[in-house]
Amino acid sequence: MRFAVLVFPGSNCDYDAYHVVRQVLGERAEFIWHREASLDGFDVVIIPGGFSYGDYLRTGAIASLSPIMEAVRQFASAGGLVLGICNGFQILIEAGLLPGALISNSGLRFISRQIYLQPEGSGDPFTAGLDTGRSYAMPIAHQAGNYLVSPQELEQLEKNEQIAFRYVTAAGERTADANPNGSCANIAGVLNREKNVMGMMPHPERAAEAVLGSVDGLALFESIIGRS
Repeated sequence: MRFAVLVFPGSNCDYDAYHVVRQVLGERAEFIWHREASLDGFDVVIIPGGFSYGDYLRTGAIASLSPIMEAVRQFASAGGLVLGICNGFQILIEAGLLPGALISNSGLRFISRQIYLQPEGSGDPFTAGLDTGRSYAMPIAHQAGNYLVSPQELEQLEKNEQIAFRYVTAAGERTADANPNGSCANIAGVLNREKNVMGMMPHPERAAEAVLGSVDGLALFESIIGRS
């Protein structure tokens, strides 16, 4: 498969994503600058974490207006797979490609630590190879990861099976203590209705090699390329 890793001013997880795709998985990957206007020839687009445009105005807001995002919209409309991680999740929401909003963490502080999350198992390409009965250890690093939707929107997300991940304990329990940022219903990742666009706050690319303390994130990338 051929992956496009988008790069904005302020991206800082682009090389992490590129490394996992090229060096760990052995797939093709290319960096795509935010001023580009085409994604022709790619199978998957990764919008990585970081602080695009310094998080000025609102996290992800300025990046959502970059020329490459129109190409992302067209790519997604044609059925291409799009994965937004952390700041990439924020950008996808600001671009209108995913529902809801991401606001400041409930503790109003930047959080950087390992958490556990559990896939919901909706049959989407991103989580199809993951086990819904286990917890996956991955790190988070964000200031605005508190996912917010109205009760009506939450009902629709659950009805349409658009919730990809929820924060849980190591034992798989969905508790308030397991929720690091106050996200509605412990939501850690969501899908669009067509299930070819996913955003998540945890960093699977930082949990893809044993030296990093966890290889649980590798399962997500393997699911995308159909190695599960």
